[in-house]
Amino acid sequence: MQEKFKHLRIMSSKSKPLFSSSIGKKLIMSLTGLFLCTFLVIHLIGNLQLFKNDEGYAFNNYAHFMSQFTPIKVVSYLLYASIVIHAVYSLVLTIKNKAARPVGYNQSAGNANSKWNSRNMGILGTIILVFLATHMQHFWFQYKFGTTPYIEYNTEIVTGNRQTISSDVLPSNYDGYKIFVNDGVETIQTKDLYKQVAYTFQNPLIVLLYLVAMAALAFHLIHGFQSAFQTIGFNHKRYIGFIRSVGIWVFGVIIPIAFAAMPLYFFFKG
Repeated sequence: MQEKFKHLRIMSSKSKPLFSSSIGKKLIMSLTGLFLCTFLVIHLIGNLQLFKNDEGYAFNNYAHFMSQFTPIKVVSYLLYASIVIHAVYSLVLTIKNKAARPVGYNQSAGNANSKWNSRNMGILGTIILVFLATHMQHFWFQYKFGTTPYIEYNTEIVTGNRQTISSDVLPSNYDGYKIFVNDGVETIQTKDLYKQVAYTFQNPLIVLLYLVAMAALAFHLIHGFQSAFQTIGFNHKRYIGFIRSVGIWVFGVIIPIAFAAMPLYFFFKG
């Protein structure tokens, strides 16, 4: 028994330095970063409902599903933890790397050939964090605890014709999302996050912040996506070209442009 515990202590002492070392921190950053990339894809698919011309019907139902479905709620906690861990480890590595250089970053010989986004991941990450805080305050916080408007959808089941009743404030008797059928009419009562989005993106400063943040996200992901796979060992010449292409075109171009299109859509829609 003593030998067993001794073996466990040896394993623990060997495993601890991994996660306290630079390599261990980079590994954690890579894994959390790839998890956040997966979330970006899912979040984008859901947010594309904003472009439907249905008075927010699809998007508001999606928002309710995302806020109430238990597995999604569990994943959301993992998401928040991943953002914090990714940011903290990034800050620690940035400070450690700067402290290890006797010469300024741009003056060291090895940095002359490095890419701009790889040299400025800290700045790009800071912009993204400011964006995330603003995004959560305007939408997640307002939806959960704030002054999100109200909407009621009344849809005739046979014809599909839909009428809406909306208000800039929740009715005094509102007690949560409801869906029921009465006399052949399906009624959905819910918070109108769609209108909250439309209101928010009438502010040009907020739209500008989103555009800058999406540009920062593009540069951040172009470097970070490929770097994450290299850190976890997926850097063979057979598939590194594919990973690089996905990082550039999917996460560096398509996803940031799609997210940037949303505030522009509502700003010019008026």
